[in-house]
Amino acid sequence: MSALGKVVRSGVGRRRVQTLVIGLATMMAVAACVLGGSLLVVSGAPFDDAFARQHGARLSVQFDAGRVDAGQLSKSKDAEGVSAAAGPFRTATVTPRSDGAGPGWPMTVVGRDGPGRDVDEVALLDGRWPARSGEIVLSAGSSLIPTMGMRITFPDLSGRPTLTVVGVARSVTQTADAWVVPSQMPALTLPGSGGYQMLYRFTDAGTAAQITAGGEAVTQSLPPGTAVGEQSWLTVKKTAEQDTALYVPFLLAFGALGLVMSVLIVGNVVASAVGTGTRRIGILKAVGFTPAQVVRAYVGQALIPATVGTVLGVLAGHLLAVPVLAEAGEVYGTSSLAVAPRVDLAVITGVLGLVAATAWASAWRAGRLRTVDALAVGRTASAGRGRWAARLAGRLPLPQPVALGLVRPFARPARALAMGTAILFGAIAVTFTVGMVASLGQVMKAKAHDAADVVVPAPLPDFGPQGPGPEKQPKADPAAVAAAVEAAAGTGKYYSAATVRATVSGLTGTVDVIAFTGEASWGGYTMVSGRWIDKHGEAVVPTPFLTATGTRIGDTVTLDGLAEPVTVRIVGEVLDPRNDGMQVFTDASTLTAAHPDLTETSHHIAVTSGTDVTAYVARLNKDLTPLGATARAGGLDAGGDMVVTLNALSTTLTLMLVAVAALGVLNSVLLDTRERVREIGVHKALGMTPRQTVAMVLTSVAVTGLVAGTLGVPLGMAMHGWVLPAMGDSVGLRLPGSVIAVYHGAELLPLTLGGLLIAALGALLPAGWAARARIATALRTE
Repeated sequence: MSALGKVVRSGVGRRRVQTLVIGLATMMAVAACVLGGSLLVVSGAPFDDAFARQHGARLSVQFDAGRVDAGQLSKSKDAEGVSAAAGPFRTATVTPRSDGAGPGWPMTVVGRDGPGRDVDEVALLDGRWPARSGEIVLSAGSSLIPTMGMRITFPDLSGRPTLTVVGVARSVTQTADAWVVPSQMPALTLPGSGGYQMLYRFTDAGTAAQITAGGEAVTQSLPPGTAVGEQSWLTVKKTAEQDTALYVPFLLAFGALGLVMSVLIVGNVVASAVGTGTRRIGILKAVGFTPAQVVRAYVGQALIPATVGTVLGVLAGHLLAVPVLAEAGEVYGTSSLAVAPRVDLAVITGVLGLVAATAWASAWRAGRLRTVDALAVGRTASAGRGRWAARLAGRLPLPQPVALGLVRPFARPARALAMGTAILFGAIAVTFTVGMVASLGQVMKAKAHDAADVVVPAPLPDFGPQGPGPEKQPKADPAAVAAAVEAAAGTGKYYSAATVRATVSGLTGTVDVIAFTGEASWGGYTMVSGRWIDKHGEAVVPTPFLTATGTRIGDTVTLDGLAEPVTVRIVGEVLDPRNDGMQVFTDASTLTAAHPDLTETSHHIAVTSGTDVTAYVARLNKDLTPLGATARAGGLDAGGDMVVTLNALSTTLTLMLVAVAALGVLNSVLLDTRERVREIGVHKALGMTPRQTVAMVLTSVAVTGLVAGTLGVPLGMAMHGWVLPAMGDSVGLRLPGSVIAVYHGAELLPLTLGGLLIAALGALLPAGWAARARIATALRTE
């Protein structure tokens, strides 16, 4: 091994605390950056690969067959900006029953003579394309579990047609729930209903504005009102990416915190090593080391632990990223979800480059020191530093150890600033995590609507109008349950909610329609904008529904898949992430004609003040048991795997940041106490007790920790105010003020004192070492 290598190895082995600090700081930064960068880059890969392979439709438009014919629609293929088009295909919304297993959800069936080629090439996953009437291909995401050979009946249609499943397929832009040959469509379409579907690709379709312009171009020559729904590929892409996109903003925030902290700590550690090793530097130069070799020695001492931390950080980032991406890979049947090599390369190069540059800047001073000066300089700080602070502290009515500790940061201002910055970032992370946990709790509260004291849960949701079929188990009569609730002693506010499934023109899949009887606004429904339902024909919807349908407050939408179409006017936007935000909340009277038998009903009760909930539930269940219903205390389940993962991940990263901050304090205080070992020996010889020594060392970091904590709280709140809305945007949710404004006065003081706690934790070990040091040994130390 070369002489330079021996110096580097010796420095790394001697400075174990500094080595650990650099390694852990680098590992935390790399893990967060790899995880965030991988999700940002890779999350869209499954969709992008499938979209390119299947020539996905940039825009799918649903037309009213009663207002436009196939010839008119065919002319839209020549509209300006259209590069390719497919259709028109006949469409119908039907409710199937599979092999006597009960009714399914409403589904959109499209008549196509083949899987297509130039636009929306439907990928066959199993079986074959239907060749004749009586055969059907189901989408892989269909509400019916696709099984080859399964027979599907449509009891609501004339002649009760029965089709056999001959294939399972997937459309990357979700243009249908099932496909049949065109000759089958008349049997699946009720008189006066049905529509046409057109699929378009445009020369420019990378933005929402370009998609809107393309939609206007293809409908310009058609009669007004013929287009009843449309779906952009950008909406489908965003939905496909939202599970992973949710993690990106806060992971990038943690990554940025980790990177800045790594740079600061590496710079501080190397600068401290140079400052305390001045005599050693002189010896190295005296035995023949050049200035460049001295610089390389100190840079190498920083790069070795940083490299180890980088390797561990990359491994941790991979382990955390792959499970998050696995679900998306399964959906699109792709195996291309390994963490992108360019992300690893960029993070490794960037982090090690920052470490090397920071270490070089700090070590450059060592290279410029003259040999004679370096050999002549001791390890003590300049005597003139902090004298004014010492004089001021001497006048304060404080114990002498406390006064000595308060003065210390002014003797080493650069070191105190570096230590305070590390504590600052730890305080920012703690404040942000506390706020994020509270905000996610508010989101889950909005999701669960758990304001009710007592709930009578509903059976499984209903699936639309039902024709003759197998005998069903009797269910509790909602009217009888409502009467029992109203008659129960202690019942205060009360409402019921019935859930049915419907479709919306232009969209595939189904939406949940929740119909309320009674005033439900108190039930935990958090409004983002607009107002709650007041009367018949009004509805409130979540943000993703507005985005998917291209609507806004004041617009109307038509619900299909019921006994008859129902048109509702949107009057409000509500926060509700259930069912991917594809829900419609309305009054029960709105569905009276289209679905008169709303039997899948839950009942939500707020008891009067002073009523014992447990006793109330026991009394109510005596009346409900004969009706086939059961009440229970509390609202609906507010759990969520995503929230658990986010909370666990943020807590882990925060603990790592706090640990790095505390180790940064430990490193600074350890260097300080070693420099002051003779001074501490003098104090002990004059009568300072071990307890007073500990108090002096802890006090030396108290002001720094308190100031850093005070600054860290507002900065953490600002970070929370930026990251949380970005996380909401990534999943298509607008978050109201109640979700963002989660910090309260009672929490701010403990958070402010968090910086003081981090400082005390880091200084505890060096304080114990100083207290145990023997007087004779300390006085002999140079």
